[in-house]
Amino acid sequence: MTANNPPNAPLVGLVMGSESDKPLMLEGAAALESLGVPYEMTIASAHRSPELARAYAQSAKDRGLKVLIAGAGYAAHLAGVLAAYTILPVIGVPLASSPLSGLDSLLATVMMPSGVPVATVAIGGAKNAAYLAAQILALADPVLAQKLIDYKAKLAQEVAAKAASLSPRDHA
Repeated sequence: MTANNPPNAPLVGLVMGSESDKPLMLEGAAALESLGVPYEMTIASAHRSPELARAYAQSAKDRGLKVLIAGAGYAAHLAGVLAAYTILPVIGVPLASSPLSGLDSLLATVMMPSGVPVATVAIGGAKNAAYLAAQILALADPVLAQKLIDYKAKLAQEVAAKAASLSPRDHA
């Protein structure tokens, strides 16, 4: 929890362009939950409901949100539309829902014009978007910062354990 937000008030807004994106975006939600970061989730399409996307972005800061995560496939303009209407950090998650396996979404998400930044994670990277959002929030939240430090230490321990489990022959 950061200053000026009531306990359990959402700090991260997870926005998806379509209901079909929900399974992947739930992976990001689970990562936020594991760190105790409150979030909200909604659907707003840059193309099918542009006014809804605009209103969501414009009201996000006043509602206490600190970071937005936008997951979309195909042309994937959602993150850019949100970024156009807010000063909050926006993290784009390109989704592999098109015949181009997400390359179109990656390019559309990462290629923002000057002045409208969108941080972009890998295709399907909702988990990493959540961890990046948590790292942004952790700049003002020492408890969350410690949770992230502990999480990264756990990742390192898991790798060390896997390396130790290899037979001597595997090391050659």
